[in-house]
Amino acid sequence: MTDSKNLNFRLTLWQTIRIYLAIAFGISLYVIAWTIFLIPNHIVGGGVVGLSSVIYIITGYTIPVGVSNLTINAILLCFGVYYLGKKFAISNIYGILITSFWFMVFQEWLAIQDIPELIKLGNAVKGGLDPAVCSLIGGVMSGIGIGIVLSNGGCSGGSDVIALILNKYHNVSLGSVIMVADALVICSSIIIPGNDLTEIVYGFLVLAAYTFTIDYVVDGRKQTYKILIFSKKNEELADMIGNQMHRGVTLLNGTGWYSKQDVKILMVVVHRTDKIKLMHFVKSVDSEAFMTVEKTEGVFGKNFDAIKK
Repeated sequence: MTDSKNLNFRLTLWQTIRIYLAIAFGISLYVIAWTIFLIPNHIVGGGVVGLSSVIYIITGYTIPVGVSNLTINAILLCFGVYYLGKKFAISNIYGILITSFWFMVFQEWLAIQDIPELIKLGNAVKGGLDPAVCSLIGGVMSGIGIGIVLSNGGCSGGSDVIALILNKYHNVSLGSVIMVADALVICSSIIIPGNDLTEIVYGFLVLAAYTFTIDYVVDGRKQTYKILIFSKKNEELADMIGNQMHRGVTLLNGTGWYSKQDVKILMVVVHRTDKIKLMHFVKSVDSEAFMTVEKTEGVFGKNFDAIKK
C-alpha cells in the first residue's frame, strides 16, 4: 500500500513538474518572439507586454520590458486578488514571474535582439526580413508559446485581469474587453518616435496571427465534428464505424417530408483527424450516401474531453 502511494506521489510530482516546465518553455517562445521580431522593429501587438514595450522604447531603452511587465502585472494582480480572490493570484503569479524573468534573460543578459541578421530589417540591411514578415513570425511564434501555456493551465498575466473584473460586475464579454484593451495598446505605439500608421497596421497583423495560432494550438487538435449520415446501408455502416473506427454510433428515426417515408439517420461524433477517414469509409460502402458535417464547440465524455471543475 505504501509503495502504491509513493508511486502515485512520484507520478503526481512528475506531472506537476512537467506542466510547469511546459509553461516555462511556452513563455520562453513568447518572449523570444517579442525580443527578436517585434520590439526591435517598434511593432506592438497588444497586452501588458505591448505596453511595456512602448515604455521601453520611448524611455530610450532604459526601463527593461521585464521590469515594466512585472510592475504593471503586480498592480493588476493586486486588483485581481481584491476583486476575484486569492485563488486567482496563485494561478497567475508563476506565469508573470517567468515572463519577466525570460525578458531579463533574453533581452538584458543575452541581448539576443542585437542579432543583426534577424533584427536589422527592411532597408536597414540589404536582404533583411520585411516588417510584415516579422509581424507574422512574431505573432505565430508568440501564439504557439501562449497556446502551450494555456494548454497546460498556465497564464502569463495581462489584460485578462481587467476583463475578468469587468465581467464580474458588468454584462460584458471577456473577449470584447481584451480586444479593446489590446487595440488601445497597439494604437498607443503611435507615440513611439518614427512610428506611423504602418506600425499600427503591423500591430493588428501580429494580434490576428497571435489569436489564430492560439486557437489552433489550444483547440485545433481536439476539434470535433458531428456527422449525420443518410444511407440505405445503415446497419453495415454502423457496424463498420463501430468495429473499425471504434466510435459510437447513434441511430435516429426521421421522416422524409417530401417522400413521407420513414428514414434512419446515423449520428457520429469524431475528432478532426478521423473526419476524412470516416467520410471515405462511408463512400466506400455507399457512394450515394448523403452526409452533413457540423463543427462542434466541444464534446465531453468518454473518449473526448473531460468536464473540468
